[in-house]
Amino acid sequence: MVGNAESMDAIVSAARQRFGIPDTVDTSAYPSLNAMFLHAVRSYPDKPAFTSLGYTLSFGELGRLSAEFAAYLQRHTNLVRGDRIAIQLPNLIQYPVVLFGALRAGLVVVNTNPLYTAREIEHQFQDSGVKALVVLANVAHTAAEVLQNTDIQQVIVTELADLHPAPRRWLINGAARYIKRMVPAFRFSKQVSLRKALALGRGASHREYQPAPDELAVLQYTGGTTGVAKGAELSHANLVANTLQCSLMFNTYGFGECTELMVVPLPLYHIYSFTLAMILLHSGNHMVLIPNPRDTDSLVKEMGRWPMTAFSGLNTLFVALCKHPKFAQVDFSRVRMTVSGGMALTAGAANEWRRITGTEIYEGYGLTETSPVVTVNPGGGNRQGSIGIPLPATWVKVIDEAGQALPTGEPGELCVRGPQVMKRYWRRPEETAKVLDAEGWLRTGDMAVIGEDGYVRIVDRKKDMIVVSGFNVYPNEVEDVLSQHPDVVEAAVVGVPDPVAGERIKAFVVPARDGVDPEALRAHCHAELAGYKVPKLIEFRADLPKSNVGKVLRRELRDGTA
Repeated sequence: MVGNAESMDAIVSAARQRFGIPDTVDTSAYPSLNAMFLHAVRSYPDKPAFTSLGYTLSFGELGRLSAEFAAYLQRHTNLVRGDRIAIQLPNLIQYPVVLFGALRAGLVVVNTNPLYTAREIEHQFQDSGVKALVVLANVAHTAAEVLQNTDIQQVIVTELADLHPAPRRWLINGAARYIKRMVPAFRFSKQVSLRKALALGRGASHREYQPAPDELAVLQYTGGTTGVAKGAELSHANLVANTLQCSLMFNTYGFGECTELMVVPLPLYHIYSFTLAMILLHSGNHMVLIPNPRDTDSLVKEMGRWPMTAFSGLNTLFVALCKHPKFAQVDFSRVRMTVSGGMALTAGAANEWRRITGTEIYEGYGLTETSPVVTVNPGGGNRQGSIGIPLPATWVKVIDEAGQALPTGEPGELCVRGPQVMKRYWRRPEETAKVLDAEGWLRTGDMAVIGEDGYVRIVDRKKDMIVVSGFNVYPNEVEDVLSQHPDVVEAAVVGVPDPVAGERIKAFVVPARDGVDPEALRAHCHAELAGYKVPKLIEFRADLPKSNVGKVLRRELRDGTA
């Protein structure tokens, strides 16, 4: 059992050395994401970069289209350096075009979940002060409901296949709009199509913005224990560092340059897939984007089309795929790496995946606040049940309730320090001070044990947070929505184990009268919350267990002792 910081650092360093992983990371070549992007575009112009719905953009095409979008933003809008632009897109090739176009124009990107309700969108747009929105036509009607309550001046609307050539573009977009009825009616007072925006920027020059490393690149929203989503300020330096840190770890899987094809079903608006995209882009590799991973039939079919060498997912997805009748036919002979993040990987899912595919799942761990990766299992050293070893230039410790560092083998709150740790929470100094100290240590809220071999194991989740299929759900937000229903006196929300989603949301409700319909409460929640936040289980109670000061004891409800 080792107790001092120097010994802990030595243990972690020795763990890295066993797998040829350096302790440091050199970020000097790339002062920004922009610089890293331009290097990739110039180095690999003819290589495939991103594919969605069967159409591929090369690195060269990505560079040209993002330049057109940057020119449009600079020449045809009133947006200026540092303004925020929201991107509300699923996994389509439009996403990297818009992302890098915005960054090249000097804007800050605010990733927005397309599944958000009007209430959730309004909060995020108001809190971040976004002045422009890029949105998929299929979900634009929701944003249109609240746009007048925001500072948004310009909306750019895109359809599914806008970057595909005709007639393929006409067929896909027409089928979505007129046959499948996937595009509800919407109207914005000032909008332009993405295709028109690109046409306006075509042939025009733009001023190539060169941000300083410490400048804000992405405002990535994450849940808060107060129920209010907070924006984690991720700088260019944060995101570049995490890209290069992960790249060094990926070398242990035999990950090469211009040799990899990764199928990516998880959304790029989530920081997990966002950083995976940066890793593959930096190394000139190819990403096949899956717009709708819930459609497992299409996902399995797409996986079978490509000679993939890597795959990313989370526990929920692994379970769903292993249950699919045609999944065993997918060729995994070239796959060197399957990575898991976003939620805990269960032994059952890992074992079944290995049985069917003959490959390992390498679990990692991270947070939105750490850009996101902190630890990952290295190639040749996979430990089931562990989240792996810390990335290069990443320091970890566990502390007790008094803030004192604990020795190896002792459980405590995991704390992280490194170049990937966020700058702060957007406009929330008090919230920042709760988790980030003057020395740069971030309190994760997760309980962990660091072994004498340098491997880290999570032993308990954040006290109240619920993880549903990789998405964080904070009880206060759901409880607040439930309590607004006239038939609810009070409510408490907890997570209960689920073999597919990891956890389900269970609400304990004190009703205002007899005969309250649980389906009415769910419908009320659906109107205010994204689907994954809606309670699947509702139990009515005469009262809720409380502490002496009146705080609801969620743990007693969760453990079944109340």
